[in-house]
Amino acid sequence: MRAVIQRVKSCRVDIAGQSVGEIGSGLLVLLGVEAADTKEDIEWLAGKISRLRVFDDEQGVMNLDINQVGGKALVVSQFTLYASTKKGNRPSYIRSAPEPVSRPLYEQFVTYLEGLLGTKVETGEFGADMQVSLVNDGPVTIIIDTKNRE
Repeated sequence: MRAVIQRVKSCRVDIAGQSVGEIGSGLLVLLGVEAADTKEDIEWLAGKISRLRVFDDEQGVMNLDINQVGGKALVVSQFTLYASTKKGNRPSYIRSAPEPVSRPLYEQFVTYLEGLLGTKVETGEFGADMQVSLVNDGPVTIIIDTKNRE
């Protein structure tokens, strides 16, 4: 799994002009799934995100996690995170898991993250054409790939 995590002041996902997910302060997680991903990847990545100390403490130092600041999370599926641009100018997405594999893993990730955060995690709609609006706070943007744990 690969995630692009952005600390946001606000974020929303619209589909056909209608809001389907919205948060205030917290984390936007763009999540890519590849065919080799497992439950272990879900647990490791969700755990890492829930403990990621990217929020400012009283001294203005990034030392607090999302739970400590009462933040929310919004997770959006994004198969393009596995784009390969090595050959030519048109990206290849062959490393992205097909929908029958990626949808259940995406849904399991959201459920597991909800358990860790103890609150509902907002989402987009899997496979839909979504417009994501956000106010990046910092900006703070972190990329995590479960295959690069060591």
